[in-house]
Parts: sequence; C-alpha cells; structure tokens
Amino acid sequence: MLNENEDTLKAHLKTLHRHLEETGEVDDELEMLLRQLDGDIRHVLERRADDPDANTYGLASRSQEITARFAARHPTLEPALRQLGNILNNMGI
Repeated sequence: MLNENEDTLKAHLKTLHRHLEETGEVDDELEMLLRQLDGDIRHVLERRADDPDANTYGLASRSQEITARFAARHPTLEPALRQLGNILNNMGI
C-alpha cells in the first residue's frame, strides 16, 4: 500500500509541477515554498524507505497552510495544492 501511495504522490507532484509551468502566474514566494515542500517530501520518502517510522515533519499541514495562504492569488492551483495535502495526510506524512 505504501508504494501505491508513493506512486500516487509522485504522479501528483509531477502534475503540480506541470500546472506551475503552465500558469506562469506563480510569484517567487509561492514557488520557493513549493520547491521547499517538494524537497522535503522527497527527503521524507527516502527516509521512510529506510525507516517506515521516521518523523515526517507534518508536511500535510504545511501543504494545507500553503494552499490557504495562496488560494486567492492562485485559484487555478488551489485544487492541486489541496489534493496534495490530502494525499500527504492519507499517507500520514
């Protein structure tokens, strides 16, 4: 089940990156926060591969905070960001 969730997460991250490139509306602050979150997600996935009980830093909460913060300025990205938070939450990350 974990691999299936990771595959879903990785596919969603690729989709989110495509949305970011296509919108052309993303400000520097949002781009920086999303890149940090992306890096942290990848780091956690690597750690969980070695230690399934590794601390996951509350990434679902961070994703939800980013979504709430930028929903008004970037409404086309809001659904993808919200779904990312849901995926992370379902994975317990």
